[in-house]
Amino acid sequence: MELASSYSAAEIPHYFLCPISLEVMRDPVTLATGITYDRASIERWLFTDGHATCPVTRRALAPAEMDATPNHTLRRLIQAWCAAHQVERFPTPRQPLDSCRVAALLDQGRHGGAAAALREIKAVIAESERNRRCVEATPGAVDFLASLVAKDSSADRSPSKRASSQQDADDGDSLGEEVLDSPTFMSSPAEDALGVLYSLKPSERSLAQIMEREGNFLDTLASVLRRPSYRTRAYGILLLKAMTEVMTPAQFMMVSADLVQEVVLVVSDRVSSKAVRAALHVLCRLCPWGRNRVKAVQAGAVAALVELLLDEGGSRVTELAVVAIDHLCGCAEGRSDLVAHPAGLAVLSKKVMRVSAAATESAVRALHAVARHSPTPSVRQEMLAVGVVAKLLLVLQTNAGERAGLRVKEMLKTHARVWKDSPCLQTHRGSYPC
Repeated sequence: MELASSYSAAEIPHYFLCPISLEVMRDPVTLATGITYDRASIERWLFTDGHATCPVTRRALAPAEMDATPNHTLRRLIQAWCAAHQVERFPTPRQPLDSCRVAALLDQGRHGGAAAALREIKAVIAESERNRRCVEATPGAVDFLASLVAKDSSADRSPSKRASSQQDADDGDSLGEEVLDSPTFMSSPAEDALGVLYSLKPSERSLAQIMEREGNFLDTLASVLRRPSYRTRAYGILLLKAMTEVMTPAQFMMVSADLVQEVVLVVSDRVSSKAVRAALHVLCRLCPWGRNRVKAVQAGAVAALVELLLDEGGSRVTELAVVAIDHLCGCAEGRSDLVAHPAGLAVLSKKVMRVSAAATESAVRALHAVARHSPTPSVRQEMLAVGVVAKLLLVLQTNAGERAGLRVKEMLKTHARVWKDSPCLQTHRGSYPC
C-alpha cells in the first residue's frame, strides 16, 4: 500500500520511514546499533545481499547482532497514527519463527507426521531468509531431514525408469536456489526432505555432521541419483557438490564406483544445466583422489564430457568439462578413451584459447599427456590432421601462458620429425620452434 496516496494534509513523521526503503515501516525492528528498519528491508540487506554492516552507521555487525529486535512501541505508534489520520492500518506482523516452533515441527515429523511437518517447514523457509537461518540453526533439524532422505534410499535404477524420467527434464532445468515446488502426489517424504535439506543451504559444520552421523550418506546420495525423477537427481547432485566441500581425503578415497557412475550419468543425461555444472564440479573434486579417475573413465566419463563439449554449452560448463578431461588424462585409461573417441582430440584442441585461461591450461596439459604417454603413429597423425598441432603453434605465437607454452614447446620438439615438414603446417612452418 502506498501510504502517501491515502493521507490528507498531515505529514508522515520521518521516524516512521525505513532508512533503506524510505517507506513507512510495516514491521519495525531495531539492530544492535540502535537504528530501526523495516524487517523486510534490513533482512534483504543482511541476508540476501550479504552485507554485514548497519546501513546507517556502517558499523560491522557480529553474527549474533544480525537478529534484529521487534520495535513494538514504534509499531503501535505507526498504527495509532494511521487510525488518527484515517489511513488504512498495516496488519500486525506475525510472530517471527523461533527454534521452539521448529522443534515442535521436528517432533511432529518424528512421530508419524513427516509429510505435514515437511510442508510447514518448507513454507516457513520460503517466507524469509531469517526463517531459513532459524530452521538451519535449530538443533536436530538438519539431522532430521538427512535421516528422512537416508530412510528411503533403496530404490534401484532400471532402464525403464531412466527413460520415464525424461518427462520432468524441464522441471530440472528450472531449479533455482528456492525450495521445491509443492510436493506432487508422486513425491515421497524422502524426496521432499531432500529438496528442503538443499534449500536450507546447510553450513559446512552441518554438512560435516551429516557425514559423521550418517556414515553411509554418500551411498544414500548414490541411491538418490538412481531415482527416475530428474528433479530429485538434480537436488541430489547439488547436495553432493556441497558435501564434497567438507569431505576429508579419506572420504574422497573411499567413494564407491556406483556413486561415480551416477555422477557421470547426470552429465550424460543432461539432467539440467545447473545439475550438470554441479556434477562437473564433483568430478573435478573426486578425480585427484585414489582410483576415482579410473572409476570415472570406466563409467564413461570421457565420452560424456566430449559429447558435452560438442554441444557448445556455456563457458563455465565448457571450462569445467575441459578441466575434468585434464584430470582423466592423468591415467592411461582416460587417455585411451580420449584418443578412441572420434572427436576427442579435435574438440579438446578447439577449446584452447576460446574459453578461458584455465581451460587453455587444462586442454594443453591433457594434450601434453596424450603426446607424451600415448604417442603412437596414428595418434601423432591424427593430432596433425585434426588441427591440434596448428593450434599448439598458435598458442606459442600468442603467448597464452608460460606453463602452457613450455608444454607446447616440449610436444612440438619431441615430435618435430613427424610434424615439422607436414604440408598441413605450411602457414605455420616459420613459427615451428625447431
